[in-house]
Amino acid sequence: MTQRQAYESGNEQEPGISLFISALGAAQICSWGTLFYGFPLIAEAMRIDLGWSKTELYGAATCGLLLAGLAAYPVGAAIDRGHGRMLMAGASVVAGVLLAAWSQVTSLITFYAVLAILGCMQAATLYEPAFAVIARRVGPQGARKGITALTLWGGFASTVFIPVIQFLIDTQGWRGALLGMAVVNIVVCGGLYFLAIDPAKDVPSRTLEPDEAAPLRGRAAVAAAMRKPAYWGLMLAWISYAAAFSSLTYHFYPLLLERGLDASEVVMVLAVIGPAQVAGRAMIRAFASDAPVRKLGSAIVVVFPLAIIGFAFAPPATLVMAFVAAFYGAANGMITIVRGLAVPEMVTREAYGAVNGSLVAPMNLMQAGAPLAAAVIWQASGGYGAVLAAIFAGSLVLCAGFWFAAAYQK
Repeated sequence: MTQRQAYESGNEQEPGISLFISALGAAQICSWGTLFYGFPLIAEAMRIDLGWSKTELYGAATCGLLLAGLAAYPVGAAIDRGHGRMLMAGASVVAGVLLAAWSQVTSLITFYAVLAILGCMQAATLYEPAFAVIARRVGPQGARKGITALTLWGGFASTVFIPVIQFLIDTQGWRGALLGMAVVNIVVCGGLYFLAIDPAKDVPSRTLEPDEAAPLRGRAAVAAAMRKPAYWGLMLAWISYAAAFSSLTYHFYPLLLERGLDASEVVMVLAVIGPAQVAGRAMIRAFASDAPVRKLGSAIVVVFPLAIIGFAFAPPATLVMAFVAAFYGAANGMITIVRGLAVPEMVTREAYGAVNGSLVAPMNLMQAGAPLAAAVIWQASGGYGAVLAAIFAGSLVLCAGFWFAAAYQK
């Protein structure tokens, strides 16, 4: 039985796929926890200690996200060529060094330089490169179970690392916390990626018929994908999703305060989102593991405009808002799985890393700029009503883009 056949048939143990996914998942918890969820906590401590403004601090994060977007395609193409182990393990080590350097910054210039390079390391260590590595290991056709399982692991990153990082800040200061995060990236993430990802175990290319053309790679595969309407539908959908998700992530707290909740109630509402993401992904694994991605995604995207309506007009009671947040969180968790599976099932099974990377690049760029755009709208309008209206419009574009892609898939 081949690795692909074993995983598709559900016999994950035979080729060691279960251990492979578990190691990747543990590393993803640490990568997401330290490189993504830790930033707001460290930034707040830096603001108090160094006197830098939030605009100055979050501007550095925006620069990092912009560079992450630019790095997405070359990272995916490199993984397609079999360099996943060195790329993800090496990027984790470099990220650790950068976190250590961050712990010593005293000037904004140095801070921006560190965060810019760290953004490139995010492009090589978070979900998209991990999805591409799974596709290399079991083949795009067999990647569904692995991607679903990996997102279940990743969903625990905020639950695990936010309290850990806060504890380190409280006991060791933000500089000491960053040094601890550096060790996690170098030792845990770097070690797990290096041990788990073995190019020698990647699923072999199938034997071609004498008159059959070789599979496309790199830019040729992306160019071929761009000739398919589904590619552009997905790009429109993912750009719109990134704008909505990023805007809400950065503005949830003040938005809910403006709706009338107090600070403790807002924290309670936001605490629901992480577990709801995991629950949503678990529901897919339990009840829709074989559902076509086009049908799964077409149903999930409807939840986003409904959730925005809830955030805008539902009674500002803690339980009501927590329900809306859970509704949104579950959909957000499920759409992550759809994002990982959409390319091989709706566009092409060739050059997963390069094609998916070409879709992720503009998505990351939008994710970097959307929070600032939301802040500008808030300042111009004097409230979050206009911001929610813009996010609602974006969620409708998300629906239209995905439905278009589903109608014109390969």
